[in-house]
Amino acid sequence: MQKTGLLCRLLLLYKWELMLPCTATQTQFLHFISTKSPPNMKLLITLAILSLAAATSLAYDPDLLQDICVAINNTDDGVFVNGKFCKDPKMATADDFVFTKFRTPGNTDNPLGSKVTQGFVDQFPGINTLGISMARLDFAANGLNPPHTHPRGTEILVVIEGTLYVGFVTSNQLNNKLFTKILYPGDVFVFPIGLIHFQFNVGKTNAVAFAGLSSQNPGVITIANSVFGAKPPISDDVLAKAFQVDKKVVDALQAQFWYDNN
Repeated sequence: MQKTGLLCRLLLLYKWELMLPCTATQTQFLHFISTKSPPNMKLLITLAILSLAAATSLAYDPDLLQDICVAINNTDDGVFVNGKFCKDPKMATADDFVFTKFRTPGNTDNPLGSKVTQGFVDQFPGINTLGISMARLDFAANGLNPPHTHPRGTEILVVIEGTLYVGFVTSNQLNNKLFTKILYPGDVFVFPIGLIHFQFNVGKTNAVAFAGLSSQNPGVITIANSVFGAKPPISDDVLAKAFQVDKKVVDALQAQFWYDNN
């Protein structure tokens, strides 16, 4: 590997370029400073090399591709990696990179009047490691994709048919500000990663939209389902205090069936 610009600049700074050209390798450079450089400069140059190595190593923790990934030492109990295992590239075919389930409209005959057809890595293996996914959203009149979040992905949505009222809420840090817009065919709206958002069909006809997400497995947390449909249930004392309502209200909500439109 050729010596980098930083090492070359060090050579020029101390006028060593006549003895060691800038085309020298890092191995040659290390040998040079260990045998011919002034003793009081060896430590400085060594530290510079270490800093250079640290700057180019790009070490970081991987993003989560699933909700949890508990480490185990005994692989006899099975292995589940943070993501998916890869098919031998020589065995891949064009079929691995095509997804056809968006051809069929989702069934909106349900309590929410909406259906989300996911094109995440579990449904579309060809996007594994590519950091993207898609979804088709179908709405009956007055259909709602209820408030939810994607913990691992930003969402960008384009309306194909109908009229949607969409919005997202910022975090507590920004005082839970609500941003909303009515979208028409061809309009695009973006929902930042992790923020609560929704889509509601305010038109009198069916609506269709497509969403792109910045993760192969962005995850979905539907707020009502998670809070009132958790298994086992969250203590009604906790929820009554949090929502500042009577426990009977919480009990009624927890007893209700929470439909999942995904």
